[in-house]
Amino acid sequence: MDFLSLVASGLVVGIVVAAPIGPVNLICIRRALRFGMANGIASGTGAAIGDGVFAIMAAFGVTAAIAFVQTYALWLQLVGGFFLIGLAVRTWFDHPSLDAKLPEGSLGALMPVVVSTFVLTITNPATMLGFLAIFGGIADFAIGDEDYVRASILVASVIGGSALWWVIICSIASRFRERMTDNALVILNQVSAGIIFLFGLAVLVRLVVERLAV
Repeated sequence: MDFLSLVASGLVVGIVVAAPIGPVNLICIRRALRFGMANGIASGTGAAIGDGVFAIMAAFGVTAAIAFVQTYALWLQLVGGFFLIGLAVRTWFDHPSLDAKLPEGSLGALMPVVVSTFVLTITNPATMLGFLAIFGGIADFAIGDEDYVRASILVASVIGGSALWWVIICSIASRFRERMTDNALVILNQVSAGIIFLFGLAVLVRLVVERLAV
């Protein structure tokens, strides 16, 4: 497979893994509406970095790291579930205002946003397993192959595709910011909190069901 096809494959994979509506998408949209496009993209950056970590593991066949994720999948999902519930509670009791702007250009102000979405992404073993499945079927690229140049191109393209998705979705969300009011922002905040809480609860319930079935 040639260079352009490899890059295109990576971009598609990055978009596919980022696009499903979930907690990270909700966080990015909410923050883009409240604080502007830059803050929303910062949220997506954390997810893109997490996707990149999984892409590296899948593309380079990092056996030890993959084994670690598979071995401690239960604990990773447990942390992710409680993290989502805690985030939902914090979001629910937040009192957003369009006047309360963050200094979008400040790295210190944006770093916690990047870290939070990175944690949500990296504590989802299903994402890593999805990368393993996808990478095994594209670009005639086998996990553990010695062609590190192609592996690097593919990983970079996946991160680029994921980042492209966050730029697009945050750009769209930010266009509606001028139409938002504080009351509408509060409602959006509470709806987002409720959905994020349900995501976290679903993760914990599934874990309990799986343990009882053993």
